[in-house]
Amino acid sequence: MQAVRHTLRRSAANPTLLLASQQAAPSRSVVWNVQRNASLKSPMAWLRESLSVNVREKSSEEELAAARKEAAVSGEGSLFDAIESGESEVEESAVAKKKATEHKYSTAHFKISHRKLNLLSRQIAGKPIDSAIVQMLFSEKRASTRIKSMLVVAKDHAVQKGLEEKKLVVVESWVTKGPRVHKRLEPRGRGHYGIRQHPDAKLHVVLKEGKTRAELMKAERARKLKRIVSAGLVREDMPIRNPAPAWAW
Repeated sequence: MQAVRHTLRRSAANPTLLLASQQAAPSRSVVWNVQRNASLKSPMAWLRESLSVNVREKSSEEELAAARKEAAVSGEGSLFDAIESGESEVEESAVAKKKATEHKYSTAHFKISHRKLNLLSRQIAGKPIDSAIVQMLFSEKRASTRIKSMLVVAKDHAVQKGLEEKKLVVVESWVTKGPRVHKRLEPRGRGHYGIRQHPDAKLHVVLKEGKTRAELMKAERARKLKRIVSAGLVREDMPIRNPAPAWAW
């Protein structure tokens, strides 16, 4: 090691000595490495230049785009660029075609009988979302508060999907039992005991766009007016609704 250091110092001080030593002993690997790697400067300067970090200039977006275009024209483009462009086109077409038509939501499993919860489910089924929320707002059932909160959240999510708020209707509503029934001991008389069951259940709803409240009232009024038959001179096939009694005494 000391011989290598001595040779480096001598070669840095006198470059002609390096050439002479090379001619004198060309088979020595140490002298060959020194002649190949050592510069006319000092060894420390050579180490700094060889080990220094070179900062690469970043190409601009215009240059990168021009290089990709030239590569695509010449047929030397990257496969990943073609895949990315194809994926973007597919995503845009899928977003343009796909449109939400309904929204499904449900409560979490909570302690209630499925029979009791089914009464509230039948109460809101087929009603507009605002009417269903009002029904749960004034209901005296204990689970009505939870269902009202669930309907409000489902309405907000449906609006975020792109459905029209004024046309949302609870088209479906059903109840499912919980995964398990909690059982507890119930003490009885004379040393006996019974099994008390604590069931779980959850409520599901499906919201879709339907007729508004005003449209429903208009259709109902038209239906009732159509049923009214006047007692005119011309006999009609439809019977008279709620006819007056023939004898008034």
